[in-house]
Amino acid sequence: MKPVNFDYERPRTIDEACELLASNSNARILAGGQSLIPMLSMRLSRPSLLIDIAHIKDLSEIVATDTHIEIGAMVRQAVAKNAIMIREYIPLLSKALHHVGHPPTRARGTVGGSIAHADPSAEIALVAVTLGAEITYRVGCDDHMFDATEFFIGPMLTVAPPDGCLVKVGFPKTSKICGTGFYEVAPRRSDYALASAAAQINFDSKGAAKTIRVGVGSIGDFPERLDVDHLLKTDLNDESIVATVETAITEIETVDDLHASAEYRKRVAAHLAVKALQTARDEVREAPAK
Repeated sequence: MKPVNFDYERPRTIDEACELLASNSNARILAGGQSLIPMLSMRLSRPSLLIDIAHIKDLSEIVATDTHIEIGAMVRQAVAKNAIMIREYIPLLSKALHHVGHPPTRARGTVGGSIAHADPSAEIALVAVTLGAEITYRVGCDDHMFDATEFFIGPMLTVAPPDGCLVKVGFPKTSKICGTGFYEVAPRRSDYALASAAAQINFDSKGAAKTIRVGVGSIGDFPERLDVDHLLKTDLNDESIVATVETAITEIETVDDLHASAEYRKRVAAHLAVKALQTARDEVREAPAK
C-alpha cells in the first residue's frame, strides 16, 4: 500500500516549521520517520502536508544547564546513546537507549520523535516520566513546557498543542551519587516490550537516599511513575522494596492484548521494578571507594 498524496516542506528554522504547522491543520511533523513512515504506508495517517524538521540545526543539539540536560528534538537516538554528557548526567536514559529498536532504527530515530509518538512501550518516554522531564513545544513565537508525568494521556495521545513543534526535552541532572536500573521483557530483543521498569536513586554524601524514582511502561495506556516515597524511611532492604512496589503497582491500570494478559503484565512489571530498584541501590553500595 502507498501513502495518500501529500505536500512536503523542509523548513530551515523552528519558526518556519511553526508557521507551516499553523497554516495547515492536517500537517504532520516528520522527524526520524521510524514510526510515521510505516503509518503513512498503511494509510493509518493521512496528512496533507509533511514538515521535515531534520535540517533545523538548533533541534540537533544537546545542551547542559545548571539543572538539566536539554536534548533537541532531532537528536538521533544513536547519538544520544553514545553521548558522554548523557552517560554522565542521565545514566538512566543511557541504559534505556540500549533497548530502543535496532542499530539501523536508532541511527534514524530521534529522541523527540519517540516522545511525540507516545507509544506506551517506548523506553525514552518511560525514562522521561520516571525522572519528570520537561517537554518543550514551540507554538508561534512562544514556548510551552509540559511535565512528562502529565504529558501522556493514552496510546499515541498527549496533551501537546496540535499546532506546536517539539523543540527539546530537558532531563534533570543526577546527583553526584546516583544509582540506576532499567529492565524490560520482550518476545525478542528490541521488540516492543511486554513490560518495562526504570528506577533511579539519588543519595547524599552519607549514603542515605534523597530521592527515589520508579516508573513502569508497556503495561497500560502510557508509562506511569510508582509512588515509592515510603522507601525513603527504610534502609532499602529487599523486603521493603518488594512490599512497597507490590503496594504501589496495585494503583496502575494494565491492559490485555494478543501478546499478554493484564495480570501477566502487572506481575512482570512489579518484578522488573523491584529488580531495577535493587540494581540502583547496589550500584552505589557496591561501588569501590574512591
